[in-house]
Amino acid sequence: MSENVKEVQDSGFADAIRKGVVLVDFWAPWCGPCRMQGSILEEVAGAVGGKASIVKVNVDESPSAAGQFGIKSIPTLILFKDGKAVQQFVGLQRKEALVSAIGLAAGV
Repeated sequence: MSENVKEVQDSGFADAIRKGVVLVDFWAPWCGPCRMQGSILEEVAGAVGGKASIVKVNVDESPSAAGQFGIKSIPTLILFKDGKAVQQFVGLQRKEALVSAIGLAAGV
């Protein structure tokens, strides 16, 4: 992970999504599509700059956060604005779709 994409655990999840626009990637290291999504998220982070934060949650290490949102398959990405989920994506997502959704949530 880079400085643009942060990993959080159950204990820091609520703080991570509390303010602003945050894209959360629920993933696991054994999941092939999740690993592919990770490199796409690096590109998304570069494209959106300071408009949004990108956060990864390992579902094996942080089952409470995943359970709170009923994550059944991974990768699942949820876009939050000020702590409220505004959009959910299931499966591998393209950079353009994520950048567009972040732009809408951020009001840009």
